[in-house]
Amino acid sequence: MKQAPPLTGIRILDLSRIIAGPNCTMQLADLGAEVIKVERPGHGDETRNMRPPDANGEAHFYLAYNRNKKSIAINMQSETGRELIHQLAAKSDVMIENFRPGVVKRLGIDYEAMKQINPGLVYCSISAYGQSGAMAKRPGLDPVLQAEMGLMSVNGDPEGTPMRHLISLTDLMTSLLASTAISAALVRRKDTGLGEFIDLSLMGGAFALLGNVAQYYLTSGENPPRTGNAHPSAVPVGAFAGSDGEMFYMACGTQGHYIKLVESIIEQPELVEDRRFATNKDRVENRQALLDILAKVFAAQPRDYWVEQIQAAGLPAGPVRTLSEAMESPEVINSGLLQTLNHPTAGDIRLMRSPIKLANTEDKPDSPPPLLGQHTDEVLRDVLDADDETLANLRSAGVID
Repeated sequence: MKQAPPLTGIRILDLSRIIAGPNCTMQLADLGAEVIKVERPGHGDETRNMRPPDANGEAHFYLAYNRNKKSIAINMQSETGRELIHQLAAKSDVMIENFRPGVVKRLGIDYEAMKQINPGLVYCSISAYGQSGAMAKRPGLDPVLQAEMGLMSVNGDPEGTPMRHLISLTDLMTSLLASTAISAALVRRKDTGLGEFIDLSLMGGAFALLGNVAQYYLTSGENPPRTGNAHPSAVPVGAFAGSDGEMFYMACGTQGHYIKLVESIIEQPELVEDRRFATNKDRVENRQALLDILAKVFAAQPRDYWVEQIQAAGLPAGPVRTLSEAMESPEVINSGLLQTLNHPTAGDIRLMRSPIKLANTEDKPDSPPPLLGQHTDEVLRDVLDADDETLANLRSAGVID
């Protein structure tokens, strides 16, 4: 018999917005946690207004990071609103926020205050540069961190300018670190009964993204070269054009891959013995000479011919697709990574699904991203036992919406 999702029974009070915090809590919601998203009445998460495109007024940006959540609208500038946050935190397992450092302390909803109310609370703060130090109060967004932490410097064409990645890689990496840290803190709480304060920064997320690129510098003392579609340490890896002008990407990163490519696929076995290309180190040093040879060979047949030949030989290669081609590809459709959900105002909308699959866990249906304040009454009734009169008074006072 299959089990309930592993985070079933965990309640998360989510005061975050934009990407890093919301993507973290969405992942935890996908795994069964109850996520209560606290938003500002009449405004909500800033991504609600980041359009076009939109689906009947629902911004694509908000739809991307907020499935499986409940939205409540509370005015945290009011004393009563902050008291509601205290009451909800007392009955939650996790609280997450990404205000600028100092804001939650001013509001009286910082970790020290929450710990007095709920010693078992796992509290995660996400900021641009961390909670302390000279940089703490600086504003920062993903593209700025891509620039500052060297990510742009290694991205782009060799002769071009440093290039920011369109996807918010720093935000997304930080969200993964946050969900991992929160899960780990919840596991330890089972033994100790105590919560934890987690301090994560976009700077740290950007730094973690550097991976082997950082080690390249730490090992050599030199900046890695900007290689565009190629790989700085493995050849032949890169994008090539077929005779039809369509591109494919091939990654032959091992000696075995290279030998199979030149002997079995392009049928030029003499390239194995060519001293310029004998080892990967040789190929890196003579990169352009080899790439020129391969480009001429690949220009003799259409892209799909080469993709089929290379894949049939067990080597990694695939077509360079547009986003729409990728989203509608058979492998994406057949994997169940896309779904159609009925949204209260947008109607039937297509959304992504979590790629995490747990074999012994129930396949829980997803819920669409909520409307602003859609669950305010439901949450306050279910969690805080608020009655109709209390809700009416809070609403008339402008505390909730």
